[in-house]
Amino acid sequence: MTADAAPATPGRLARQRRRLSAARFWRSYRTHRAGVIGLAALVLFALMALTAPLTVGSGVAGVTDAPGDPLQAPSLDFPLGTDRFGRSVLGLVVWGSRVSLLVGLLAAVLSVVIGTVVGVTAGHFKGAYATVLMRITDWFLVMPALVLAIALATVMTRSLGTVILAIGVTSWPTTARLVRAQTLAVESRPYIERAKALGGGHWHIMSRHVLPNVMPLVLAQTTLMISSSVLAEATLAFLGLGDPTVISWGGLLQDAREAGAVSAGDWWYLVPPGVAIALVALAFTLCGRAVESVLNPRLGVAR
Repeated sequence: MTADAAPATPGRLARQRRRLSAARFWRSYRTHRAGVIGLAALVLFALMALTAPLTVGSGVAGVTDAPGDPLQAPSLDFPLGTDRFGRSVLGLVVWGSRVSLLVGLLAAVLSVVIGTVVGVTAGHFKGAYATVLMRITDWFLVMPALVLAIALATVMTRSLGTVILAIGVTSWPTTARLVRAQTLAVESRPYIERAKALGGGHWHIMSRHVLPNVMPLVLAQTTLMISSSVLAEATLAFLGLGDPTVISWGGLLQDAREAGAVSAGDWWYLVPPGVAIALVALAFTLCGRAVESVLNPRLGVAR
């Protein structure tokens, strides 16, 4: 019996459905020009971050192997000039992309995981449990997330883990609200009642029926949260609350401010990391909007 004539097992059917679903998703996604542009920009930034050890050397030492004069204007040797220590701004921006993208991604994943767990459980169990969770969520919603993140980053040790934790545990309420609303909609469908009647427990209902139906919303929310997390990391680093031993885009802006680049007119010290932050945030936002439109076509009609 050939491989093509092999019996269709449940696992094989599931893999085939996933491939067909991914193909449909991509066909629909590539019709959104802005989303394709955003995805192309993200691929370029990811390649820049991954190849940083090859292009600018390993770590900070690789950036400072051939130092120039402090605050040197752009030239052939230093296309984006140098910082106040004579380091290449281009090398710093390239190496800083690794930290900024990594922190933004991990903080967004932490935020979305917390929000998804809170939203699904609150929508499923209801009652006093849901009331307490939603009141906690409301409290986080009315409190400025950036202020809470600054407070956490101030009282904890200055490290990348602290920045990730500060951003992740303060930015989950929006996701929790959205996921809870979707969970309530899913649990009102007839097949959920049939699953309960057949003996399906809480874990079975949430993992097999609710979670797969809210995952498209979670995916779209994750892409949008990454852009917010990148901006939050840059803000914390700019305020001097990041890890001083690593290079990040926000840290470069903070160094430029301390060096007086604004008053001195040293634009090459400020513009490259600022433009990089803006482009990454815009690219993730474009991808997130495109994913939303693909997963919920009614959004595209409404817009």
